[in-house]
Amino acid sequence: MSSENLTENHTDKSATTLIHRPRRLRCSATLRRMVQETTLSLDDLIYPMFVMEGEGQKVEISSMPGCYRYTMEVLLQEIAFLYQLGIGAVALFPVILETKKDDTGSESYNPEGLVQRTVKAIKQAVPEVLVITDTALDPFTTHGHDGIVDENGVILNDPTIEVLVKMAVSQAAAGSDMVAPSDMMDGRVGAIRRALDASGYIDVRILAYSAKYASAYYGPFRDALDSAPKFGDKKTYQMDAANSREAIKEVALDIAEGADIVMVKPALAYLDIIRQVKNYTNLPVAAYNVSGEYAMIKAAAQNGWIDEKKVILETLTSIKRAGADLILTYFAKEVALILANSDLL
Repeated sequence: MSSENLTENHTDKSATTLIHRPRRLRCSATLRRMVQETTLSLDDLIYPMFVMEGEGQKVEISSMPGCYRYTMEVLLQEIAFLYQLGIGAVALFPVILETKKDDTGSESYNPEGLVQRTVKAIKQAVPEVLVITDTALDPFTTHGHDGIVDENGVILNDPTIEVLVKMAVSQAAAGSDMVAPSDMMDGRVGAIRRALDASGYIDVRILAYSAKYASAYYGPFRDALDSAPKFGDKKTYQMDAANSREAIKEVALDIAEGADIVMVKPALAYLDIIRQVKNYTNLPVAAYNVSGEYAMIKAAAQNGWIDEKKVILETLTSIKRAGADLILTYFAKEVALILANSDLL
Protein backbone atom coordinates (compact mmCIF):
# COMPACT_ATOMS: atom_id res chain seq x y z
CA MET A 1 0.00 0.00 0.00
CA SER A 2 1.33 3.42 -0.94
CA SER A 3 2.15 6.06 1.63
CA GLU A 4 -0.56 8.19 0.05
CA ASN A 5 -3.19 5.50 0.72
CA LEU A 6 -1.97 5.09 4.31
CA THR A 7 -2.46 8.80 4.92
CA GLU A 8 -5.92 8.77 3.40
CA ASN A 9 -6.98 5.74 5.45
CA HIS A 10 -5.70 7.33 8.67
CA THR A 11 -7.58 10.55 7.95
CA ASP A 12 -10.79 8.73 7.11
CA LYS A 13 -10.59 6.67 10.30
CA SER A 14 -10.06 9.77 12.46
CA ALA A 15 -13.00 11.54 10.87
CA THR A 16 -15.40 8.65 11.46
CA THR A 17 -14.36 7.83 15.03
CA LEU A 18 -14.22 11.39 16.42
CA ILE A 19 -17.79 11.40 17.75
CA HIS A 20 -17.43 14.01 20.50
CA ARG A 21 -16.46 17.49 19.36
CA PRO A 22 -16.77 19.92 22.31
CA ARG A 23 -15.94 22.79 19.95
CA ARG A 24 -19.43 22.47 18.47
CA LEU A 25 -20.76 24.28 21.55
CA ARG A 26 -18.18 27.07 21.28
CA CYS A 27 -18.72 28.12 17.70
CA SER A 28 -20.91 31.19 18.32
CA ALA A 29 -21.24 33.83 21.03
CA THR A 30 -24.96 33.11 21.42
CA LEU A 31 -24.40 29.39 21.94
CA ARG A 32 -21.53 30.01 24.35
CA ARG A 33 -23.82 32.16 26.46
CA MET A 34 -26.57 29.53 26.37
CA VAL A 35 -24.34 26.73 27.70
CA GLN A 36 -22.29 28.87 30.08
CA GLU A 37 -22.01 27.07 33.42
CA THR A 38 -21.23 30.06 35.64
CA THR A 39 -22.84 33.47 35.29
CA LEU A 40 -21.69 36.56 37.17
CA SER A 41 -24.46 38.87 38.34
CA LEU A 42 -24.57 42.12 40.31
CA ASP A 43 -26.69 40.23 42.83
CA ASP A 44 -23.55 38.24 43.64
CA LEU A 45 -21.53 41.31 44.63
CA ILE A 46 -21.07 43.31 47.83
CA TYR A 47 -19.14 46.58 47.65
CA PRO A 48 -16.74 47.34 50.55
CA MET A 49 -16.63 51.09 51.32
CA PHE A 50 -14.57 53.29 53.63
CA VAL A 51 -16.11 56.12 55.65
CA MET A 52 -14.22 58.83 57.52
CA GLU A 53 -14.95 61.89 59.63
CA GLY A 54 -15.17 65.31 58.01
CA GLU A 55 -17.23 67.04 55.36
CA GLY A 56 -17.26 67.10 51.57
CA GLN A 57 -14.23 64.87 51.06
CA LYS A 58 -13.42 61.95 48.79
CA VAL A 59 -9.81 60.85 49.21
CA GLU A 60 -8.32 58.21 46.91
CA ILE A 61 -6.39 55.39 48.57
CA SER A 62 -2.96 55.39 46.92
CA SER A 63 -2.49 51.61 47.11
CA MET A 64 -6.04 50.97 45.84
CA PRO A 65 -6.57 53.14 42.74
CA GLY A 66 -10.25 53.84 42.17
CA CYS A 67 -11.16 53.27 45.84
CA TYR A 68 -11.79 56.15 48.21
CA ARG A 69 -12.33 57.19 51.79
CA TYR A 70 -15.59 59.17 51.90
CA THR A 71 -17.03 61.57 54.41
CA MET A 72 -20.60 60.70 55.23
CA GLU A 73 -22.57 62.95 52.88
CA VAL A 74 -20.33 62.05 49.93
CA LEU A 75 -20.67 58.37 50.85
CA LEU A 76 -24.46 58.68 50.78
CA GLN A 77 -24.35 60.17 47.29
CA GLU A 78 -22.11 57.34 46.12
CA ILE A 79 -24.34 54.66 47.64
CA ALA A 80 -27.39 56.17 45.95
CA PHE A 81 -25.54 55.99 42.62
CA LEU A 82 -24.44 52.42 43.30
CA TYR A 83 -28.01 51.39 43.99
CA GLN A 84 -29.09 52.90 40.66
CA LEU A 85 -26.39 50.80 39.00
CA GLY A 86 -27.83 47.67 40.57
CA ILE A 87 -25.50 47.14 43.55
CA GLY A 88 -27.74 46.28 46.47
CA ALA A 89 -25.29 45.67 49.32
CA VAL A 90 -22.35 47.52 50.86
CA ALA A 91 -19.89 46.52 53.58
CA LEU A 92 -18.89 49.46 55.76
CA PHE A 93 -15.37 50.03 57.15
CA PRO A 94 -14.54 53.07 59.32
CA VAL A 95 -11.44 55.27 59.39
CA ILE A 96 -11.27 56.18 63.06
CA LEU A 97 -9.52 59.30 64.33
CA GLU A 98 -6.44 58.58 66.44
CA THR A 99 -7.93 60.63 69.27
CA LYS A 100 -10.84 58.18 69.49
CA LYS A 101 -8.74 55.02 69.62
CA ASP A 102 -7.81 53.27 72.85
CA ASP A 103 -6.42 49.94 73.98
CA THR A 104 -9.86 48.33 74.27
CA GLY A 105 -11.62 49.74 71.21
CA SER A 106 -14.40 51.30 73.28
CA GLU A 107 -15.35 53.68 70.45
CA SER A 108 -16.59 50.63 68.52
CA TYR A 109 -19.81 50.49 70.54
CA ASN A 110 -20.39 54.23 70.93
CA PRO A 111 -24.04 54.77 69.85
CA GLU A 112 -22.95 58.08 68.32
CA GLY A 113 -19.81 56.66 66.75
CA LEU A 114 -18.88 57.01 63.09
CA VAL A 115 -20.22 53.58 62.10
CA GLN A 116 -23.48 53.95 63.98
CA ARG A 117 -24.17 57.44 62.58
CA THR A 118 -23.32 56.29 59.07
CA VAL A 119 -25.57 53.25 59.21
CA LYS A 120 -28.50 55.39 60.39
CA ALA A 121 -27.87 57.87 57.57
CA ILE A 122 -27.66 55.17 54.90
CA LYS A 123 -30.88 53.49 56.03
CA GLN A 124 -32.63 56.85 55.97
CA ALA A 125 -31.26 57.94 52.58
CA VAL A 126 -31.32 54.62 50.69
CA PRO A 127 -33.29 52.18 52.86
CA GLU A 128 -33.31 49.46 50.19
CA VAL A 129 -29.53 49.02 50.38
CA LEU A 130 -28.35 46.14 52.54
CA VAL A 131 -25.79 47.45 55.04
CA ILE A 132 -23.17 45.08 56.41
CA THR A 133 -21.02 46.29 59.30
CA ASP A 134 -17.58 44.97 60.16
CA THR A 135 -17.46 43.70 63.73
CA ALA A 136 -13.80 43.83 64.71
CA LEU A 137 -11.64 45.98 66.94
CA ASP A 138 -8.57 46.70 64.80
CA PRO A 139 -9.81 50.05 63.38
CA PHE A 140 -10.58 51.21 66.93
CA THR A 141 -7.49 50.11 68.88
CA THR A 142 -4.23 51.96 69.36
CA HIS A 143 -2.29 48.73 68.78
CA GLY A 144 -4.12 47.68 65.60
CA HIS A 145 -5.02 44.18 66.76
CA ASP A 146 -8.48 42.63 66.57
CA GLY A 147 -8.64 41.98 70.29
CA ILE A 148 -7.81 43.02 73.80
CA VAL A 149 -4.07 42.73 74.49
CA ASP A 150 -2.57 41.92 77.88
CA GLU A 151 0.69 43.26 79.32
CA ASN A 152 2.63 40.45 77.63
CA GLY A 153 1.25 41.19 74.17
CA VAL A 154 -1.15 38.24 74.18
CA ILE A 155 -4.50 38.75 72.43
CA LEU A 156 -7.18 37.71 74.91
CA ASN A 157 -10.09 35.76 73.48
CA ASP A 158 -12.96 36.04 75.96
CA PRO A 159 -12.48 39.68 77.01
CA THR A 160 -12.43 40.54 73.31
CA ILE A 161 -15.75 38.79 72.78
CA GLU A 162 -17.33 40.96 75.47
CA VAL A 163 -16.46 44.06 73.45
CA LEU A 164 -17.49 42.48 70.14
CA VAL A 165 -20.92 41.70 71.59
CA LYS A 166 -21.41 45.34 72.59
CA MET A 167 -20.24 46.42 69.17
CA ALA A 168 -22.59 44.09 67.29
CA VAL A 169 -25.62 45.12 69.37
CA SER A 170 -24.85 48.81 68.85
CA GLN A 171 -24.57 48.26 65.09
CA ALA A 172 -27.88 46.42 65.07
CA ALA A 173 -29.49 49.23 67.06
CA ALA A 174 -28.26 51.70 64.44
CA GLY A 175 -29.97 49.70 61.69
CA SER A 176 -27.30 47.34 60.38
CA ASP A 177 -28.85 44.54 58.35
CA MET A 178 -25.95 42.18 58.90
CA VAL A 179 -23.02 42.15 61.31
CA ALA A 180 -19.79 40.59 60.13
CA PRO A 181 -17.41 39.42 62.87
CA SER A 182 -14.00 39.35 61.20
CA ASP A 183 -11.79 38.94 64.25
CA MET A 184 -11.47 35.11 64.41
CA MET A 185 -11.93 34.90 68.18
CA ASP A 186 -13.21 31.50 69.30
CA GLY A 187 -16.91 31.48 70.19
CA ARG A 188 -17.72 35.01 69.08
CA VAL A 189 -20.47 34.05 66.62
CA GLY A 190 -22.48 32.27 69.30
CA ALA A 191 -22.01 35.09 71.80
CA ILE A 192 -23.11 37.69 69.24
CA ARG A 193 -26.13 35.61 68.19
CA ARG A 194 -27.30 35.25 71.78
CA ALA A 195 -26.84 38.95 72.48
CA LEU A 196 -28.65 40.03 69.31
CA ASP A 197 -31.58 37.74 70.09
CA ALA A 198 -31.73 38.86 73.72
CA SER A 199 -31.80 42.49 72.57
CA GLY A 200 -34.67 41.86 70.15
CA TYR A 201 -32.60 41.84 66.95
CA ILE A 202 -33.53 38.33 65.90
CA ASP A 203 -33.62 39.28 62.21
CA VAL A 204 -30.14 40.81 62.11
CA ARG A 205 -27.99 38.34 60.22
CA ILE A 206 -24.44 37.23 60.93
CA LEU A 207 -21.94 37.02 58.09
CA ALA A 208 -19.10 35.12 59.74
CA TYR A 209 -15.52 35.48 58.55
CA SER A 210 -15.22 31.76 59.23
CA ALA A 211 -12.00 30.92 57.37
CA LYS A 212 -9.96 34.10 57.55
CA TYR A 213 -6.30 33.52 56.86
CA ALA A 214 -3.29 35.45 58.19
CA SER A 215 -2.56 36.74 54.72
CA ALA A 216 -0.07 39.11 53.12
CA TYR A 217 -2.85 40.22 50.73
CA TYR A 218 -4.37 42.64 53.28
CA GLY A 219 -1.72 45.36 53.04
CA PRO A 220 -3.64 48.01 51.04
CA PHE A 221 -6.73 47.58 53.25
CA ARG A 222 -4.66 48.31 56.34
CA ASP A 223 -3.30 51.40 54.59
CA ALA A 224 -6.87 52.51 53.91
CA LEU A 225 -7.87 52.27 57.58
CA ASP A 226 -4.46 52.94 59.12
CA SER A 227 -5.06 49.74 61.10
CA ALA A 228 -1.85 47.75 60.67
CA PRO A 229 -0.79 46.08 63.94
CA LYS A 230 1.78 48.12 65.84
CA PHE A 231 3.57 44.97 67.00
CA GLY A 232 3.77 41.34 65.97
CA ASP A 233 1.28 39.84 63.54
CA LYS A 234 -2.16 38.21 63.61
CA LYS A 235 -1.09 34.60 63.31
CA THR A 236 -2.25 33.61 66.80
CA TYR A 237 -5.87 34.17 65.79
CA GLN A 238 -6.09 34.19 62.00
CA MET A 239 -5.54 30.93 60.13
CA ASP A 240 -2.33 29.48 58.74
CA ALA A 241 -2.21 29.70 54.95
CA ALA A 242 -1.07 26.07 54.76
CA ASN A 243 -4.22 24.66 56.37
CA SER A 244 -7.43 23.46 54.73
CA ARG A 245 -9.00 20.94 57.11
CA GLU A 246 -8.93 23.61 59.78
CA ALA A 247 -11.11 25.80 57.56
CA ILE A 248 -13.89 23.23 57.64
CA LYS A 249 -13.56 23.00 61.42
CA GLU A 250 -13.94 26.78 61.73
CA VAL A 251 -16.91 26.80 59.37
CA ALA A 252 -18.60 23.98 61.28
CA LEU A 253 -18.19 25.83 64.58
CA ASP A 254 -19.62 29.07 63.17
CA ILE A 255 -22.60 27.26 61.67
CA ALA A 256 -23.28 25.53 65.00
CA GLU A 257 -23.11 28.91 66.74
CA GLY A 258 -25.69 30.51 64.45
CA ALA A 259 -23.93 32.02 61.42
CA ASP A 260 -26.27 32.80 58.53
CA ILE A 261 -23.50 33.09 55.92
CA VAL A 262 -19.92 31.80 56.13
CA MET A 263 -16.99 33.42 54.38
CA VAL A 264 -13.51 32.59 53.12
CA LYS A 265 -10.92 35.39 53.04
CA PRO A 266 -8.87 35.99 50.87
CA ALA A 267 -10.33 34.51 47.69
CA LEU A 268 -7.86 33.94 44.85
CA ALA A 269 -5.18 32.03 46.72
CA TYR A 270 -7.92 30.07 48.51
CA LEU A 271 -10.22 28.93 45.71
CA ASP A 272 -9.74 25.36 46.88
CA ILE A 273 -10.99 26.34 50.34
CA ILE A 274 -14.06 28.02 48.85
CA ARG A 275 -14.88 24.80 47.00
CA GLN A 276 -14.38 22.65 50.10
CA VAL A 277 -16.61 24.93 52.16
CA LYS A 278 -19.25 24.95 49.44
CA ASN A 279 -19.24 21.15 49.36
CA TYR A 280 -19.54 21.04 53.15
CA THR A 281 -22.51 23.34 53.79
CA ASN A 282 -25.85 24.35 52.34
CA LEU A 283 -25.51 27.83 53.82
CA PRO A 284 -24.60 30.67 51.46
CA VAL A 285 -20.83 30.93 51.04
CA ALA A 286 -19.15 34.31 50.64
CA ALA A 287 -15.62 35.09 49.54
CA TYR A 288 -13.64 38.31 49.99
CA ASN A 289 -11.72 39.44 46.90
CA VAL A 290 -9.33 41.43 49.08
CA SER A 291 -7.36 44.64 48.65
CA GLY A 292 -4.09 43.02 47.62
CA GLU A 293 -5.82 41.04 44.88
CA TYR A 294 -7.48 44.24 43.70
CA ALA A 295 -4.24 46.25 43.81
CA MET A 296 -2.30 43.71 41.75
CA ILE A 297 -4.82 43.81 38.92
CA LYS A 298 -4.89 47.61 39.03
CA ALA A 299 -1.09 47.82 38.94
CA ALA A 300 -0.82 45.43 36.01
CA ALA A 301 -3.52 47.33 34.14
CA GLN A 302 -1.84 50.67 34.73
CA ASN A 303 1.32 49.25 33.20
CA GLY A 304 -0.61 48.02 30.17
CA TRP A 305 0.20 44.39 30.85
CA ILE A 306 -3.38 43.08 30.93
CA ASP A 307 -6.84 43.84 29.60
CA GLU A 308 -8.28 45.14 32.87
CA LYS A 309 -12.00 44.66 32.20
CA LYS A 310 -11.58 41.11 30.92
CA VAL A 311 -9.32 40.16 33.83
CA ILE A 312 -11.78 41.60 36.36
CA LEU A 313 -14.63 39.54 34.96
CA GLU A 314 -12.50 36.40 34.65
CA THR A 315 -11.26 36.78 38.21
CA LEU A 316 -14.69 37.23 39.76
CA THR A 317 -16.15 34.43 37.64
CA SER A 318 -13.41 32.11 38.92
CA ILE A 319 -14.37 32.92 42.51
CA LYS A 320 -18.01 32.18 41.80
CA ARG A 321 -17.12 29.03 39.86
CA ALA A 322 -15.17 27.82 42.89
CA GLY A 323 -18.40 27.95 44.89
CA ALA A 324 -18.92 31.48 46.23
CA ASP A 325 -22.54 32.61 46.30
CA LEU A 326 -21.52 36.14 47.30
CA ILE A 327 -18.32 38.09 46.61
CA LEU A 328 -17.10 41.12 48.50
CA THR A 329 -15.09 43.01 45.91
CA TYR A 330 -13.75 46.50 45.29
CA PHE A 331 -14.50 45.83 41.61
CA ALA A 332 -18.28 45.83 42.16
CA LYS A 333 -18.85 49.32 40.78
CA GLU A 334 -16.64 48.65 37.75
CA VAL A 335 -18.47 45.40 37.06
CA ALA A 336 -21.80 47.23 37.17
CA LEU A 337 -20.52 49.73 34.61
CA ILE A 338 -19.08 46.96 32.44
CA LEU A 339 -22.30 44.95 32.47
CA ALA A 340 -24.28 48.09 31.65
CA ASN A 341 -22.19 48.46 28.49
CA SER A 342 -22.25 45.06 26.84
CA ASP A 343 -20.00 46.30 24.04
CA LEU A 344 -17.16 46.30 26.56
CA LEU A 345 -17.47 42.57 27.22
